[in-house]
Amino acid sequence: MDAKVLILLALKIAIAGTVFTYGLQANRDDLLYIVHRPGLLLRSLIGMLVVMPLLVVASVYFLNLPQATAVVLTALAISPIPPLLPKKHKKAGGIAPYGLGLLVVLALVSIITVPVSVVFFDWLFAIPRGVGPDTLLKIVLSMIIAPLAAGLVVARLMPEIASRLGTPVRRIATLLLIAGGLALLLGTWQAIWSTSSVTTVTAIVAFIVAGLLIGHWLGGPAHEHASVLALSTASRHPAIALAISAANYPGEQFAPTLALYLILCTVLVIPYVKWQQGRSQLSSSIP
Repeated sequence: MDAKVLILLALKIAIAGTVFTYGLQANRDDLLYIVHRPGLLLRSLIGMLVVMPLLVVASVYFLNLPQATAVVLTALAISPIPPLLPKKHKKAGGIAPYGLGLLVVLALVSIITVPVSVVFFDWLFAIPRGVGPDTLLKIVLSMIIAPLAAGLVVARLMPEIASRLGTPVRRIATLLLIAGGLALLLGTWQAIWSTSSVTTVTAIVAFIVAGLLIGHWLGGPAHEHASVLALSTASRHPAIALAISAANYPGEQFAPTLALYLILCTVLVIPYVKWQQGRSQLSSSIP
């Protein structure tokens, strides 16, 4: 088993563990929170699964993007699970019920949206698919639906065990994500520089900034909703995007572009989180 396979395995386990903890935390009230707000739910799905993919379509059509950049942005735009968001949500003043409820809904609709979106993109750009929708469906089921369902079942049947499992599983998933991300960066550092054209960097920055702006606008006017949707729209899990890209286009090298996205996303969301922290503190201090 080579290093590339181990890194991908670590990232897959990281996202499965993260989604499992979402299932452990989510409860009926979380789901009802977003279900009872159909307008917010609809805007959230439109922002993440319609507007962002359409922006990627426009970018691919009007910008001379390298193929790896186009494929990675496409995969990121249709990836339904953001990384480690409950922690970011809290820092930015977001509320847990909306964040967890949104993640559960996104995980469920991804059964349909991910395979359909990939088929649509490939038809639109006349690119022959390396695999069929069934393979992509297996990725979604194994990395999202199965661990989410397992977490929900454990939380329902064994609540005491669920309360003790959440923290250690989340820490392990975080460590694996960090280790996999660092290994990805170290293994592709020179390739990152060679692939970091002005066009690629501009396209990735535009994707992240657009995600923050679109999510913030559609999630408003309540800042506790806006921050959750902004971070969810801009920040997508690299393991899902890498799995989709590698499965649909075998033989291509996507790791350097994804590593560049990780770096830029980590840096660019910091000012937004700080700004939302300030707004949250200001509103809480007003009697």
